[in-house]
This record gives sequence, C-alpha cells and structure tokens, in this order.
Amino acid sequence: MMAKIKILDLLFSYKKALSILKQYDDGNLRRQKKGKAKFVLKTEDCRQIVKELKKKLADRKDKKGVGSLFGQEYAGKFEGIIGGLYQTCAGKQLYASIEEKAAHLLYFAVKDHPFVDGNKRIAAFLFVYFLSRNNYSRKTSGEIKISENALVALVLLIAISNPKEKEVMINLITNLIN
Repeated sequence: MMAKIKILDLLFSYKKALSILKQYDDGNLRRQKKGKAKFVLKTEDCRQIVKELKKKLADRKDKKGVGSLFGQEYAGKFEGIIGGLYQTCAGKQLYASIEEKAAHLLYFAVKDHPFVDGNKRIAAFLFVYFLSRNNYSRKTSGEIKISENALVALVLLIAISNPKEKEVMINLITNLIN
C-alpha cells in the first residue's frame, strides 16, 4: 500500500512533465501563450547586461570566467534577434506572449550565434532576465520555473537541435515556462 501512495505522489509531482512528453509523442505539443509581456527588452540594455555579465564572470575566483571575445557581437545579428521579438504584422505583434518572446529569445540567441563567444551563457542569462523582469520566472508557489539543470539541458538541446525542429523547440520552451 505504501508503495502505491509513493508512486502516486511521485506521479503527481511530475504530471506536467509526463503530459508534455505525451503531447510530444502524439505530435501535439502546442505553443503556450498565456502571459502578457509588460517589460520590453531593448538592445542597448541587453548590451549593458552582457558587459556586466562578462565583468562578473571574469571576476570569478576560479579564473574559469571568460575570454576577451565573450559578448563581442557579429554586426547586426543581436540587434536583429531583439528586434524580432517585437515584430508586427498588420498591427499585431507576431509574438504577443511572454512565453513566445522568451522562447524566441533563447532559441535565436543560441542558434544564430550573434556573439563570437558566450552565446549559450548569454542566451541563458537574458532568457531568465527577461522572465524575471516580467515577473514570470517563478510559479505562484515561489518555486523557480526553470531550474539551473533544466536551463542547461534546454540550452544544450537547442544548440544540438536540427533547425527544422525550431517550432518543436519553441513549443517545448513555452510549455516549460508556462
């Protein structure tokens, strides 16, 4: 009897994960679009954040921080990614929700390599920064929506994914932060 209770408790703890996996298996993983973004991410602010991130990582005691190329932009790429988050068509934003903006930010900052070095770290940090500024990084219980380990796994999954799987990656991200 105790084993059944523990299994049910465990199942309840992972019901969202199992549901997302089932949707994926069925080819029915839908994009989540519930939150409205109030905070607007601006390219210049992001550049300042990247500079601060570089400084903080360079100051690490273990000296495993960053090199001189960290955060150095390829011309126009980063600005295009940030601008793309706020694209409109017929007067409506293409990515109206927090989930869509955050997912596209993470995906394109990893996949499009807008920086000479540090793309994955910068993408991960800007992703959680954007969620935090929109008060969307935590569940109502106060628990962080995306753990450090989940963030690492998600960023690496995006990095190795086939570009043809972009929509699946975007839908997965929106489900994980919803």
